Amino acid sequence: MSTRTVRAACPHDCPDTCALLVTVENGRAIRVAGDPAHPATRGVLCTKVARYTERTYHPERLLYPLQRIGRKGEGRFRRISWDEALEIIGSRLKEIAGRDPQRILPYSYAGTMGYVQGESMAARFFHRLGASLLERTICAAAGTAGIKATYGGGLGFDVDFADEAKLILLWGCNPITSSLHYWTRVQEAKRRGARVIAIDPYRSLTAEKCHQHIALLPGSDSALALGMIHILIRERLLDHDYVAAHTLGFDALRARALEYPPERVAQLCGIDQQQVLELALTYGRMAVQDRVPVAIRIGYGVQRGHGGGQAVRALACLPSLVGAWRHRAGGALHSSSAFFPLNSAGLQRPDLIPGWPKMPRTVNMSGIGDALQPSGADPAIEALVVYNANPVAVAPDSARVAAGFAREDLFTVVLEHFQTDTADYADILLPATTQLEHFDIHKSYGHTYVLANNPAIAPLGEAKPNSEIFRLMARQLGFVEACFDDSDEMLAAQAFNFADERTRHMNWETLKQNGWAKLNLPEAPFARGGFTTPSGKCEFYSAQLAASGHDPLPGYVAPHESAQSPLARTFPLAMISPPARHFLNSSFVNVDSLRAIEGEPAVHLHPLDAAERGVADGQTVQVWNQRGSLNLKAHLTERARKGVVVIPSIWWKKLSADGKNANELTSQALTDLGNAPTFYDCLVQVRAADLKPQAGKNPERASADLSTKET
Repeated sequence: MSTRTVRAACPHDCPDTCALLVTVENGRAIRVAGDPAHPATRGVLCTKVARYTERTYHPERLLYPLQRIGRKGEGRFRRISWDEALEIIGSRLKEIAGRDPQRILPYSYAGTMGYVQGESMAARFFHRLGASLLERTICAAAGTAGIKATYGGGLGFDVDFADEAKLILLWGCNPITSSLHYWTRVQEAKRRGARVIAIDPYRSLTAEKCHQHIALLPGSDSALALGMIHILIRERLLDHDYVAAHTLGFDALRARALEYPPERVAQLCGIDQQQVLELALTYGRMAVQDRVPVAIRIGYGVQRGHGGGQAVRALACLPSLVGAWRHRAGGALHSSSAFFPLNSAGLQRPDLIPGWPKMPRTVNMSGIGDALQPSGADPAIEALVVYNANPVAVAPDSARVAAGFAREDLFTVVLEHFQTDTADYADILLPATTQLEHFDIHKSYGHTYVLANNPAIAPLGEAKPNSEIFRLMARQLGFVEACFDDSDEMLAAQAFNFADERTRHMNWETLKQNGWAKLNLPEAPFARGGFTTPSGKCEFYSAQLAASGHDPLPGYVAPHESAQSPLARTFPLAMISPPARHFLNSSFVNVDSLRAIEGEPAVHLHPLDAAERGVADGQTVQVWNQRGSLNLKAHLTERARKGVVVIPSIWWKKLSADGKNANELTSQALTDLGNAPTFYDCLVQVRAADLKPQAGKNPERASADLSTKET
């Protein structure tokens, strides 16, 4: 018997980016465990990744190329060879590109966060082809834009020191579900006497374990942050030296904050005025008077409304006002991505674009539902290549997305592990390898370690790495540039600028052997300023935003679908769809053991909202708005604040009883900054499913008197 251990990395869209140890016995992976030596992982994995072998060896794993034989969406295919698949793909793409390569669109996101199997060979292929560019906005673009305008990039405190904080604000995040290893740091801080406060419309598993939970209305986070700034200034709870030396635009911010007294903030947020006052005083007094570390973890839920970018800006201003950055456990963290010196241009080769530096047109992935309509883009999209994504399940306004994918004249290629909702619409379906079967290299957006992934087993069936699939497609189209011959290990070696001071102590060979290495960074990176904005300071006032026509100061931007709009007369409940604990976006939904733990699709609503609608616990209800409807089991709970319904997500539509998920209800409206989706900016109504809709309240269509702008 032959047994060995292989160093690997979790590829999924999670800030923890765990270091893995894969046990292989006689060529078969039998166990995936966390690396106990990795300071971020500490030998612990979430329930999802701990079952990774169950996913890799799943009986429904795609193992061979397939060609569609039924109608789009039916999911009926026949097995073909790789040569046949590549010939069909090459022929169709050549024909379309000959008329206009911008009629071809790649669609990908974070099915893997790796730089080899993500945007390396794939990006080279589409750049060389001259295809349309994809604006990848569907998760973090609003917050990224807000942080960039304030700090210069995705920068923040180092989670290795997070357990030293004495006050932790978990703002719009549920780390028990979405960042388990950060939660262990929070628990350690609690044991050391830290106070932990959750700010979230929903009393999540995390919020239940905090000292305090502030249940504000969705989309009101910026108002609460500005109210805190108002009180900090009024009560003189400021680090004047830090503000003077390391910030820009304080006087303008002070004038803006005067517009947000506690009484106005309480009304906008739907909370008690005393909660606003106590939160600000606790934060300011601990930071300024007690001089202890205070930290804000800015979750991605904050940015999923119309004002998401400005909300993140407002939160990001708080640490600089009180000098929280002076401590290595103080400050804020939305993402650590910008600490990593990526070699994006070398990896993706935009210089291959015909006519470079002139760029092809860009299509926003968050509006793919509209873009795929026959008149939705000019020129019309005629071919779509989907990899590392499941847009039919994940993109907003799902019915419209599915209608676009159902076009018989749209040639669609999908690279996948399983026959997902999106794969059902493919013309050609190609089997891709999982993380256990290929090389990759990773950064994190939650810590500061670079990680290597070594293949633990041979590819199953005829599955191939994404990188190899795009190499083969490049050859099929006759691309002869030498960069298309780069191996996966060559790509990994190109992913980072290893000459940079932050990474010069590492290289691909040592990473491959050791598994991971930490960036060379100061423990408290902004104790003396050093932000990467044009001024080198934390910019309360952003001239860059002003120049692009945006508000240069943090401000409250009302939701597209607010309780104050006429739409609320028909759809009075705000809906959010946070991650289900045992899924990761739409990954792992088809793993039977995890789906069994998660249960069935449900909507959580407050007992008073249920009583007003005659809904009982466990009853099937219909949730609907002007975009669509779906049926769910009602779960009555005071964890959902009154006026807000919660649908844990994202289920595969085909694994739901009615073939729908929460994105049937979400819109393609975008955020103030970053052109990102507004998943948590959504009004709905709920009724018992056995009742007929009232006149003028068709669950599939808005009332006729609602304007397009309002919806």
